[in-house]
Amino acid sequence: QVHVVESGGGLVQPGGSLRLSCAASGTTSTLGHMAWYRQAPGDQRVLVASISSGGTAQYGDSVKGRFTISRNNAKNTASLQMDGLQPEDTDVYYCAMTRRRFPSLRFRASDFEYWGQGTQVTVSS
Repeated sequence: QVHVVESGGGLVQPGGSLRLSCAASGTTSTLGHMAWYRQAPGDQRVLVASISSGGTAQYGDSVKGRFTISRNNAKNTASLQMDGLQPEDTDVYYCAMTRRRFPSLRFRASDFEYWGQGTQVTVSS
């Protein structure tokens, strides 16, 4: 049973930075695609960033140039460095992982079978 645990959320002032991390346990093989989603109450989950097992990253338009996703295949971990945070970035952020690979970088949230519990990111002065 794969279990994903996130860490690193919190309260930060506008313009500040946070680093989110997540780690998968319960597997000895390298997982496939990894992603970070965000979700507001009552809304659907929105893709923030994703990264393939080969290191190809993609970003949502609102975070391009500010956020950086990375991963460690040997440890099955993923991180999201968030710089230049703004109040509109406030949300619950979820780490998602799957054994699947998406060569075309096309996928949906429902394609990920492993999810973290979510971590709150609040940007406020």
